[in-house]
Parts: sequence; C-alpha cells; structure tokens
Amino acid sequence: MKYMKKQSIKGLAFLAVAGSLVTSCDLLKDLDYKVTPNPLEMHGDSVRVKVDVTFPEKGIKKKAKAEITPMLGGTALKTVTVLGEKAEGNGDKIQYKPGGKMVYEDVVAYKPEFENADLMVTGKVYKGGKEKEGAFTDTKIADATIITPFLVNKDFKVVYAKDEFKRVTEQTYVAQINFDKGKSVVKPAELKDKDIVDYSKWLAAAQTNPKIAIKTINVTGYASPEGEVAKNDNLSTERAEAAKKASMDLAKKAKNDKAQTEVYNLAGRGEDFDGFKKELQASTMNEDEKNLIIRVLEMNSDPATRETEMRNMGKTFTFLDKNIFPKLRRSEITTVYDLTGYSDEELKAVSMATPDSLDLEELLFTATLTNDLNEKLRLYNVAIKNYPNDYRAFNNAGAVLYQQNKMADAKAKFEKANSLKDNAISKNNLGAVAGVAGDRTKAKQLLGQAKGAGSEVSYNLGILNIQDGKYADAVSNFGSDNSFNKGLAQMLNGSADVAVKTIDASADKESAQGYYLKAVAAARQNNVDAVVSNLKNAFGKDASLKDKALKDREFLKFAENAAFTGIVK
Repeated sequence: MKYMKKQSIKGLAFLAVAGSLVTSCDLLKDLDYKVTPNPLEMHGDSVRVKVDVTFPEKGIKKKAKAEITPMLGGTALKTVTVLGEKAEGNGDKIQYKPGGKMVYEDVVAYKPEFENADLMVTGKVYKGGKEKEGAFTDTKIADATIITPFLVNKDFKVVYAKDEFKRVTEQTYVAQINFDKGKSVVKPAELKDKDIVDYSKWLAAAQTNPKIAIKTINVTGYASPEGEVAKNDNLSTERAEAAKKASMDLAKKAKNDKAQTEVYNLAGRGEDFDGFKKELQASTMNEDEKNLIIRVLEMNSDPATRETEMRNMGKTFTFLDKNIFPKLRRSEITTVYDLTGYSDEELKAVSMATPDSLDLEELLFTATLTNDLNEKLRLYNVAIKNYPNDYRAFNNAGAVLYQQNKMADAKAKFEKANSLKDNAISKNNLGAVAGVAGDRTKAKQLLGQAKGAGSEVSYNLGILNIQDGKYADAVSNFGSDNSFNKGLAQMLNGSADVAVKTIDASADKESAQGYYLKAVAAARQNNVDAVVSNLKNAFGKDASLKDKALKDREFLKFAENAAFTGIVK
C-alpha cells in the first residue's frame, strides 16, 4: 500500500533591515511524500523505509537548504540534506524550475516501540547559513509497523535416532558329529557328546516354542587332508548323509516334526584345508613348525602334493595325525531358524520388571511404544547406563528433555551424543536448541552440517528463513508438509490465498493462531467479512488476541469499518 501526504511548510514572518516583508514559508513548500510500503513492514528484524519526495516547481528557493530527518516513533533515521540550485554545501540539488524528485531510503533495526508508531518527517530550513526557526512543520507520512513475521512458531524439531530392532531374526544352532579315519559311520558314543545331547534338547524345546520356526538344516561333511583326494571327496559326502540320518533320528525322538522333513541341504566339502589351518594355529605346536607347514600349504595348490610334503615332515606329520586331523573328520549340522522376539506388550512388561535384561535395540524400540515422556526418558537412561558408548541413547534422551523444555540438559545430551559419534541427527538437534535460544548464526551453522538427518532439518531451516525475511526459501524448505509456518511463509511471500488453503489442510485449521493468520490473509485480500469471521473464531479460542488485533497494522484499513471495530473494541 502506498501513502501520499502533501505538506505545506509554514514559517514565521520577519522584518528585513531594508524594511520589506519576507515570509519564510516561501523557502520550502508543497512537498509530496510517498512512502512504500505503508504501513511500514518489519522483515529480517529490520524496517526498511523508502520515501519518494516530489518538489513542485518553485518548491524550494534557489538559496534555501533543508535538513530532513524522518522519525520512526522516537527513533531518528538518517538525515538527508536538500539544496536549492544556488545553495552551497553537500546534498541533493533541486532545481527551482521545474522542481525535482529525490528518493530517501534507510534501514533501521526493529524495536518493540515500532509496532504501534508513526513515521514523521522533521527538519530544519536554512537561508544564508542561518536556520529559520519554525519553518518546518513535523508531519506524519506513514503508519508503522506490520510485524507479521513474528507470528512464526519457533517450534524447531528434534530427531530421534532410529533403533535397529528386528522382531524376527535369523539364528543358527550348530552341532557336530565326528568320525573315525576313513569312516562315515556315526558311532553311538558320538551321540552322547554334550553338543549332540544339547542339540537333541533344543529340538524338543523348539517343537513347543511358537517363537522358533526352523527354515533349513544344512549338513556339511568334511575329510582331513590326508589320503586320496577322490576318496576323501566321496567320504565327505557320505559323512553328510550319515549326519543327516542321525539328525532325523534325533528329531524323531525329540518329536520335532519339522526336523524330520526334507528341510536338509547336504554338501560334501572334501579335504578341509581351511579348517586345518585354523586348528593348526590353535594347537600347541611351536611357531616355527606351524609356519613351515603353512608355507607348504601356500606354495602347493595341488592337494596331493601338499599331502606328500606334509608326510615328508616325519614327527611333525605324526603330531598332525594325532592332534589335528581327527578334529577335521566331521559333519557340521547347522539349523537355520527364525526366532520371534518379544511382542510389544512383552517388551513393555520386561522393561518394567527387568529392564537390564533387554539389549540396546530392544530398549530403544520399547521407548517408541509409549507417548509418556518420563517413561521414554527412563528407558533411554537404562540404555545409557548399559550401553554408554552408543550415541543414540544420549541423543534420544536429549530429544525427550528438549520436548520437556529442559534446554540446558538437552544440549548436554546432544553434545555427548555427538562426541561419541559425529552425526547429522545430533547436529540438527543442537541446531534446534540454538534456534530456540535465538542464536540464528549458530543454528544455521549446525543445521548446515545436518544434511541427511531427516525432513526436520529443512523445517528448521524454514523457520530461520522466515526470521531472515527469506520467504521463498522458507516455502521451499517447508516442502509438502502443511503447517502453520508454511502458511505464514506463503502469505509473506505474496500468496495469501494459497496460505489459507495450507492452514485449512494443517493441524492449525481451527486453532487460535490458525484463525488469526487466516484473518491476516483475508485483510491482504481486502475481504472484510473473512477478516471478521476469522477474528471472531480466533478470539473465541484465545481472548488475548483481541488486544493484538486492535493494534495490528495488518487491519489498519478497517479501522473505520463498523463490523471490524465491533469485534475488537
């Protein structure tokens, strides 16, 4: 909106020495002031003042000088000097004929007193270096100030680090059957070994446990690296088949139905040189002999050649034949199964009774099952105690404290989390703390390092964009998620109609601030009926908004409208 004010400068008459009567109002007269925008507006914590001043023909005497100082409330803006065409000094020269124009611009930091203030022009007029008292009349040229950007919600969002909890996990149970040299017969004594007895018990328990679902049983047979290669290849396959039969017999006795079906995958791996090297390294043989044998294995890729070289080692081979090879004549029975963990209700119950029994992922996940912030914090503190090197528990505890408005405690937790692992999530959260504290520079720095933490980062940047007066950037950062702040940014960016649609699609559709913002949008569209109806709804939700609306320059154009004044007074 533009405001035009014509000012006639009145002066005092005085008697010249020569006796003629000179009127000082002739020095400066009939100036036009056009202020854009009017009312003035606050953007990015500042108020920009632009005044187009028109001097009519003969508006300033040739030797006159004027010092014009706009006043915003009680704050003086910069002074501009205007000179007649023959006046001496520095300033904007204005011709006596045909007059002229000048543009005055200044930017001043916003003060609370500007909210309900006037923009005045004050000044002094000189002729011949002497001030003419009373020659300049102070005049209001605009209203101040629209401060709608201050409606922004400083609801900076924090991010919780995600858990890696899996309800169903794939597990394995491994048992081993050993064989005599050159044999594939399962000895009865072998079935009494502890690992086989435990396997049998596990099969029985799995049958009645609804949380265990056997998927496959992989049986792999091996031979020790001595003897004929072809024979050992066949022998390893025979051992796998024998172990399968033994496993099915055990399953039958354990009454495990699934382990008696065709869930078996058999494989004969032949001579087990990898297993040989592993057992060798773990043996009591001296290191020199171990290294010699390893070199032989690495230098000869042919199995037959490697065996011949080992047999040529005499006592060393005897040690291998007695202590290493027997461990390699085996079949491994690996049962692959899905294990279903605690249900949500079970997790909540265990977290109350024996929280220390839960692992980290279970604790982090259980915290997501409640909306009680104190309960969340309790679980995160258990995780911090038991898993002090994982950043997520510290970060999430900080997020709870942030939501509880305990900013100092939240900041400490976020800093600890980021010290354990430099991460984007904690950087976003520290940026949120800085934003709430009003440290926009720090907030921007931290949020700039938080890319990848989630959509919360962009939302937080959008808040800072509004505070900086960068409304198009704010609209972009708020993305597709409809919110009060997005609607505010759209309106400030010149799209009042779109802003209303956004608010109506948001959680603030019927909130006090939502109605108030829709009233402002209606005012910008000159729709007094919508202004009145939305303000009525806003006042019904929050009566304190009536005082704000009464002095809000957004509604200045309706100051004489009976429908408007009827609801605000």
